[in-house]
Amino acid sequence: MKGRPQKGEVADYYFTYIDKVGDGDIVSTLEAQLQRGLALFAGISEQASRHRYAPDKWSIRQVLNHINDAERVFAFRALWFARGLPEALPSFDQDITSAAAHADECAWRDHVDEFRVIRLASIALLRNLPDDAWLKRGIASGNAVSVRGLAYIIAGHTEHHLGVLNERYLQ
Repeated sequence: MKGRPQKGEVADYYFTYIDKVGDGDIVSTLEAQLQRGLALFAGISEQASRHRYAPDKWSIRQVLNHINDAERVFAFRALWFARGLPEALPSFDQDITSAAAHADECAWRDHVDEFRVIRLASIALLRNLPDDAWLKRGIASGNAVSVRGLAYIIAGHTEHHLGVLNERYLQ
């Protein structure tokens, strides 16, 4: 059952992301978002990708690196729980991973290509899930989460950061 996640399937704060996702098939949503993201990123030069809208904020490269890292984590969680593995999964600290990534040292085109490849892998994973996997749940970051909740979190988290890029970085 691929429908929208219901209250109780994910921690309440994740609805900040989920509410950014429209109705319809989530896999189709992720495919369309991939194309929109790639179009946006194509308009950002190597030099512009180093831009920060304030001194203490991430560069555009760091934002995309964070999107990529988070999608990997959420997709891994979806795989873990969809396959019925019972162990809880740890938290994901974006500040630790961002500092360790050294994203500004990686070429912009490499970040963009990584986004494309990660998203295609997420789409393939979700497209091929058996129907009964979508409602499976597990514990991640100390909270219960369903597989379909994670699919929506992937889309909503990316939507959030695409919005931040448009509103704060690319004005």
